[in-house]
Amino acid sequence: MAEERKQPQTKQPQPKKLTIDEMATFCKRKGFVYQNSEIYGGMSGFFDYGPLGVELKNNIKHEWWKAHVQSRQDVVGIDGSIITHPKVWEASGHVANFTDIMAKCGKCGNSVRADHIVEDKAKVSTTGLYAPQLQELIFKHKVKCPRCGTDALKIAQPFNLMFKTTVGPSEGKEAEAYLRPETAQLIFANFKLVQENARMKLPFGIAQIGKAFRNEISPRDFLFRCREFEQMEIEYFVHPHKVENCPYVDEFSSYEINVLTSEMQKKGGSEHKKMKIKEMLDKKLILPWHAYWLAFEHNWFVGLGAKSENLRIRQHVKEEKSHYATDTWDLEYNFPFGWKELEGISNRSDYDLQQHIKASGKDLGYFDPETSAKVVPHVVAEPSLGVDRTFLVFLFDAYEYDSKRENIVLHLNPKLAPIKVAVFPLLSNKEELVTAAKKIYDELKEDFSCLYDEAGSIGKRYARMDEAGTPFCVTIDFDSLAKHDVTIRDRDSTKQARVKIKELPNILWQLLSGKIDFGNLH
Repeated sequence: MAEERKQPQTKQPQPKKLTIDEMATFCKRKGFVYQNSEIYGGMSGFFDYGPLGVELKNNIKHEWWKAHVQSRQDVVGIDGSIITHPKVWEASGHVANFTDIMAKCGKCGNSVRADHIVEDKAKVSTTGLYAPQLQELIFKHKVKCPRCGTDALKIAQPFNLMFKTTVGPSEGKEAEAYLRPETAQLIFANFKLVQENARMKLPFGIAQIGKAFRNEISPRDFLFRCREFEQMEIEYFVHPHKVENCPYVDEFSSYEINVLTSEMQKKGGSEHKKMKIKEMLDKKLILPWHAYWLAFEHNWFVGLGAKSENLRIRQHVKEEKSHYATDTWDLEYNFPFGWKELEGISNRSDYDLQQHIKASGKDLGYFDPETSAKVVPHVVAEPSLGVDRTFLVFLFDAYEYDSKRENIVLHLNPKLAPIKVAVFPLLSNKEELVTAAKKIYDELKEDFSCLYDEAGSIGKRYARMDEAGTPFCVTIDFDSLAKHDVTIRDRDSTKQARVKIKELPNILWQLLSGKIDFGNLH
């Protein structure tokens, strides 16, 4: 078997918990994520995905689409335009209501998001607070301007988060449009066409993955809060008379999840409680459709490597619910800066379809074949997930500094790993080994995301692949030439096994798909 030589390295203690800044540094060093336009000083809230990052991101989107669309008969997809008719955003309420409360310094003119700076400096929750309450907290806790250090911060006018642009050669109001701040409205605007074209019957969902843009007052925490980001979203439509009838919820009746209800929060609690879905339903804490989609999403994350102890569901309190929502639950993750929203799942009722019916004058109803009547469906659940935040979750829960190996290991699920297989000649100065290794690489790259590497010692090459999250390394040595076999090395256990070259593609496929366990190789 290929020898894994240990190289002298500077020892470093494993951090108790990686900070968001440390993760950003790691992502830049390994080629996952770069600050946009860094050579010109960068642009706040915009990031570029590097060679490893774009592969991981694409794999996340592929696995989401496969689980939420391709593996289901009740969900179909669309890909909507980033720029759409401005009346869409007027009808949805975004032009009037899509705002954050801004605080502005009366001395230096610096603007910050009011709720964020109060939470940071005063260490109090601002959930559901309005402008007067935030101003009171700024005065009470003597919150100072982060730029000039004075106490001249005052609540300013609400700040609309939509990016404006112009369409065509004209100028003025008639040419004004917006970059979409969310992906949902394109689903509502196309609802009738999609339902008829795909011949969908209620209940059914429409899914979309795509970019969205929000002109955040103060983007922060790396990929967590950006001005350009990507969403994976479903609008799930149900007959208005069957909003409590979910035929799938029994699949998750015994599923356990960390829960924080609005009632628990009203009583001053911030600690969640582990509960089964059936218990939540029996106590009428949640409606069946909401329970089903929260469990489905939680299970999707855990199935791809997220740690269940770092996930919980939290119900919005009355004051923080969006204007369109009858009930909202967030799937939250325990980020280094606390429990924060990973995915929002709202019950939007028929708000959006009714708004577009009213504004456009078009019929967006659904003909119910059972009653021969037209109805306007309700969106009982809207699983809306940020790709970039999901990217962070899988990196945080995969990251480990292995003190035995003295290097970082990314224990990414093989389905998500940017590079599935790395191919090495044991020695790069032996032409026969290099030739044999390149031949195997050329064959494997037809079916797998592969990397060929001959630089440095075999130990250094293994370490590089550990840091990239590559599940398996294939090494060609002198025995390979005589016996027509290779060494496969497992990332997580560092165990090695010899397999015949002719069997290699099939064995790798079975390992990567979870059909066989590495420990079963001999």
